[in-house]
Amino acid sequence: MTAEDIDTVHEIETASFPSTSWKKESFMRELVVNNFAHYFVMEQNNIIIGYCGLWMILEQSQITTIAVRTDLRGRGFGEYLLSHIKEYCTESTDILSLEVNVENTAAKNLYEKLGFSYGGIRKNYYGPGKDAHVMWVKLND
Repeated sequence: MTAEDIDTVHEIETASFPSTSWKKESFMRELVVNNFAHYFVMEQNNIIIGYCGLWMILEQSQITTIAVRTDLRGRGFGEYLLSHIKEYCTESTDILSLEVNVENTAAKNLYEKLGFSYGGIRKNYYGPGKDAHVMWVKLND
């Protein structure tokens, strides 16, 4: 991801997470200031259709945000993107984790399909009464 990608990424972010979407400035700060941050876009025909951000700290990676355009979901793009992220992280870290809304069954099913396990709950993570499941996968045995 580059600074030029932020407008499109923010459009996908806002459509995907209307009540908890990141601001454009947050993406810029991640790209420019955060030395632990790694951000990627997925393109089809030179058009951004998805993105993923993560932090890599020592032997652990944490997905901070991931989404595919709402009109392209269910076509395998999310699985492809997350598989790429897992492979990328395997080179440097042992564990990859993320938070997912407890009500987001489609995302939880995808994460489980790719080997993620339930690791706990973060109460009110997305706001009052909006909990998240913590999920993680061990990358290197």
